Amino acid sequence: MKNKLLSLLLLCGVISVSAQDNIIGFSEKASETQTQLEANFEKQLSADNLDQWMKRMAAEPHWVGTEYGEENVKWMEKQFKSWGYKTKIDTYHVLFPYPKVRVLELIAPTKYTASLEAIPVEGDPYTAQGDKLLPSYNAFSTDGDVEAELVFVNYGIPSDYEELEKLGIDVKGKIVIAKYYGSWRGIKPKLAAEKGAIGCIIYSDPKDDGYYQGDVYPEGPYKNKTGVQRGSVMDMPLYPGDVLTPGYAATKNAKRLDREAAPTITKIPVLPISYEDAQPLLAALEGPVAPDSWRGGLPLTYHIGPGPAKVHLKLEFDWQLKPAHNLIATLEGDEFPDEWVIRGNHHDAWVHGASDPVSGMVALMEEARVVAQLAKEGHQPKRTLVYCAWDAEEPGLIGSTEWVEDHIPELKEKAVAYINTDGNSRGYLGAGGSHSLQAMVSQVANVVTDPQKGVSVAERRKAANVIRGGDNSFKLSALGSGSDYTPFIQHTGIASLNLGYGGEGRGGEYHTIYDTYSHYTRFKDPGFAYGVALANTAGRISLRLANAEVLPFELTQWHSTIETYLGEVMKTLESMRAEVEKHNKLVKADTYQLVMDPKKPVAPAKMEAEVPYLDFSPIQNVVADLKKSIATFSKADVLALSDAKKAQLNQELMGMEQVLLQEKGLPRRDWFKHQIYAPGFYTGYGVKTLPGVREAIEQKEWKEAQEQIGVLATTLKAFDAQVQKLNSIVQ
Repeated sequence: MKNKLLSLLLLCGVISVSAQDNIIGFSEKASETQTQLEANFEKQLSADNLDQWMKRMAAEPHWVGTEYGEENVKWMEKQFKSWGYKTKIDTYHVLFPYPKVRVLELIAPTKYTASLEAIPVEGDPYTAQGDKLLPSYNAFSTDGDVEAELVFVNYGIPSDYEELEKLGIDVKGKIVIAKYYGSWRGIKPKLAAEKGAIGCIIYSDPKDDGYYQGDVYPEGPYKNKTGVQRGSVMDMPLYPGDVLTPGYAATKNAKRLDREAAPTITKIPVLPISYEDAQPLLAALEGPVAPDSWRGGLPLTYHIGPGPAKVHLKLEFDWQLKPAHNLIATLEGDEFPDEWVIRGNHHDAWVHGASDPVSGMVALMEEARVVAQLAKEGHQPKRTLVYCAWDAEEPGLIGSTEWVEDHIPELKEKAVAYINTDGNSRGYLGAGGSHSLQAMVSQVANVVTDPQKGVSVAERRKAANVIRGGDNSFKLSALGSGSDYTPFIQHTGIASLNLGYGGEGRGGEYHTIYDTYSHYTRFKDPGFAYGVALANTAGRISLRLANAEVLPFELTQWHSTIETYLGEVMKTLESMRAEVEKHNKLVKADTYQLVMDPKKPVAPAKMEAEVPYLDFSPIQNVVADLKKSIATFSKADVLALSDAKKAQLNQELMGMEQVLLQEKGLPRRDWFKHQIYAPGFYTGYGVKTLPGVREAIEQKEWKEAQEQIGVLATTLKAFDAQVQKLNSIVQ
C-alpha cells in the first residue's frame, strides 16, 4: 500500500521529504538504514580538504600534456589509494594543437597590432607565472594566413546572418568578428565558413562579460580589459573526442585520420581576443549602424562594415599527439560488483582552472574519501562505485570520450548510471539529465540544506524558478553537451546526470589566466560551503544508486516530459506556418517596402515557401500506448518482489536508456545516437530535445522531418516493449 501511495504522489508531483515514507527504491527498513548512512556521510565532509586540495591542484597551469597535469593525476591516484580504492591510469594519445604563431593586425584605414596578452594583476601571484601560462587561442582552429575586410556579425549565430542578409551584407571573402555568448564558440567559425568567410575573430564584449556587469578583476570578479576566454572550436556537434579517431579509442597504435581529413577541425582560422584588442578593430568599421540588440558596452558606435577596416590574421599551430591521463578509482560493491555507478569530473584546465574544473574535482574527491571511510566502518556499497578524473575535457571532451569508446560493451552491460560534475560556485542547484532519474534527484534535493539560506536546495531553486517566471517545481533540465556526460548518455545510452551549484558566483574568469585560487576564494565560493553542498548532493545520489533494492528509475515523469517535448515540436511547426503566412501577406501587400527608410536601404523582402503539414500520429499513438504501459508498471509493488525478481528487474532497468538509441544516429552526425537528447547542430552545448524531428523542422527539411517522425516512433515503440518487459517481471 505504501508503495502504491508513493507512486501516486510521484505521479502528482507533490512528494516532499516530510511526506515521504521511503526513499525511492528502498523498503521502509532499508530507507531508515540509508537515511542514517547519508547523515553520517554528510557529517564527515570537510571544507578544509577542498581548500587544501584546490590550492595544490590549481597552483600551476595544467592543460593536457603538461608535466603538472600528470603530477596532479599521480597525486590524486595516491589519495584514492590511501582511502582504499583500486586505481588505474588509462592513457590515450590524442591530437592537441599548441599555438606557435598568433598575429592579428589592423592594416587599414589605420594601423594597430593586437597585443594578445593578459596582464598580471596585483594580489594574485598565479597570474604572474609568465611563460608557464598558456597563450590565448582557440584549440582546433586550422592554420591560416588571411587578409580581408572586417564584418561585425554580432554573436555569429544563424539569426544574425539572417539580419545581415536583410541588410544586403555578404561575408564571403571577409573576416568576421563575433562576440562570445549567444551560442557555443565553435558554432561561430563553423557558420562563418559556411557563409564564405575566410577568418573569424571572437571577443568578449564588456556588456556581456566585463565592466558593464560589475567591477573587473582584481577589484571585482568580472573580466578586465585584457582577459581572453580560451576554448575549443572543434565541431563537437559532429562528434566529440580525439579528432583523428572518430568513434573508436585513441590508443597508442590506433589507426588515425590524416589531419587534413578530420571533419571537426575548423575550415577557417579563428582567434579569441580581449575587448581591449577588439575596440580598435570595431572603431574602424563603417557601413550600417548595428541593430540595437547587437550593440555592446564599448565606448563607440557599433557599425557592421564591411570595411573600411581591413585586418591580417595569421595562425600556426604545433600539431602533436599528447598523452591524456584518466584516473579510474574503483570501490567494489559487496552484493552486485558487476553493476557500476560511475562518477566523473575532469581535471585538466586551460590555465590554472580553479573554478573550471578544480572546484568540482575536489568536491568529488571529498565525496569519494567519505564513501570509502564509510566502507571501512562496515558500510560497503552494494554496487561498485567508479570515480573518474578525466583528462583533456577542455579541448573537446576527449579523455572521457576515448575511455567510453574503449569500453562500450562493458559499459552497456554493467553501467547503472553516470553522475557528472564540473565547475562549482555559490548559488542554486543546477541539475540536468535523464528524466527517469528526476524523482530520485528531487528527493535528494529536498534533504540537502542550502548553506546560505538554511532551507533545502530544492526549495531555494523552486523559489528562484518562480521569481524568474517559472512554476514552483523541481525539474531536471535536458542535457545537450559541454561536459563529460556526453559520451555516456548520447553515444552509449547510459542514464546520466550533470550536477553543480552556481548563479551567485558570477565573474569573467572563465578560461582565462584569472581562474585562480585567489579569484575563486574571493568571489566564487569563499569557505567552500557550496563545494561541500555539491559533495553532499552527488554523494547521496551515488549512494542511493549504489544501495537501492530496486533501481530508482521513475517513468511517469519521464513520460510527461516526452509529452511536453512533443507538444513543443508541434507548436514550433504551427508557429512557423503562421509566421510564413503573415510574412507572405506583407510581401504581397508591399508593406515592407512602404515602411522601409530610403536612406537605410535593405534587401527587398522575399516570399517564403509554405510550411507543410506533418503527420505526427505515429509518435502520438505510441506515446499514448506508453502512458498505459507505464501506468501499469507504476502500480506494481516492486519492493515486494523476490530477490531474484528484483535482480531481473534491475538488469532490465539498467538497459532502459539504451533503448532510446538508434545505431544510425542523427542525420549528418551518426556519433550522436540518442533520440531524445542531443546538442544542437548550430547550438553546440545547447540541447535539442527530440533532435531528429526538431532540427529537421527548424532547418525546413520537410521530407527529413517526416522520416525522423518515423524513426522516433520506432524508438519509442521499442521503449514501450521494454516497459512491457518490466511489467511481465512484476506481474
